[in-house]
Amino acid sequence: MGRLEGRSTVVTGAASGIGRATSLLFANEGAAVVCVDRADAVNETAAAIRHAGGKAIAMQGDAGKEDDVRAYIERAVSEHGGLDAVYANAGIGSSGGAFGPIDQITPEGWMEVLRINLVGPFLAIKHAGAVMRGKGKGSIICTASVAGIRSGAGGIPYSASKAGVINLVQTCANELYGTGIRVNAICPGLIETGMTRMVYQRARERGTEDRIGQLNPLTRGGEPEEIAAAALFLASDDSSYVNGHALVVDGGLSSSHPVGQRRGPR
Repeated sequence: MGRLEGRSTVVTGAASGIGRATSLLFANEGAAVVCVDRADAVNETAAAIRHAGGKAIAMQGDAGKEDDVRAYIERAVSEHGGLDAVYANAGIGSSGGAFGPIDQITPEGWMEVLRINLVGPFLAIKHAGAVMRGKGKGSIICTASVAGIRSGAGGIPYSASKAGVINLVQTCANELYGTGIRVNAICPGLIETGMTRMVYQRARERGTEDRIGQLNPLTRGGEPEEIAAAALFLASDDSSYVNGHALVVDGGLSSSHPVGQRRGPR
């Protein structure tokens, strides 16, 4: 028996990276998975699960739009008979006008990052929690980041959004007091995904791939499967007494958060 045998789950950002790895792992552990993403490749994730004998549905939708969130929750209930775990993983690193020094960041770019990275998890908790209350238990997991813990691991809008996710799971765990619903976050460090592809490509082009992750004590970057394993732990009964927690999976980076380079005054 898998750790999620017979359970209904949702994973957002499931077209690639952490979301795809988590969808595959959840299915391998016996869960029926609703795979959600804006990208067409979400269909490939669901197809891979079904090809391996698992149960999965692909849905294209925007994790930061309430109608789309409501739709993926309803689909999990209607197709898989309920809802046991949701991993609100979808996120973006930046958007137009949301990268660079603060004097170059636009309000529109800032709001788009927060819409996906913070409003998306809020909506997942809102709608998943409403369904899970009737069952008296459930697990909701959100992707935060070490960038949300302190400075030095991400851009300003991204870091602010992830700090918001950490506080969101703490406050919502208490908001759902007595319901049996657990709300937790995962704080990944440097993981090779679509979001960090440029960092890895540049390092490989320069012949400095061996320096990726050099600022953490394990001296390497992480893999999506390592974050998926943390998500499995939080979705399963193995974490039945873990609630309102931000689980850091970063090779030890946040034990010091060293900064390799700073910009001087302009």
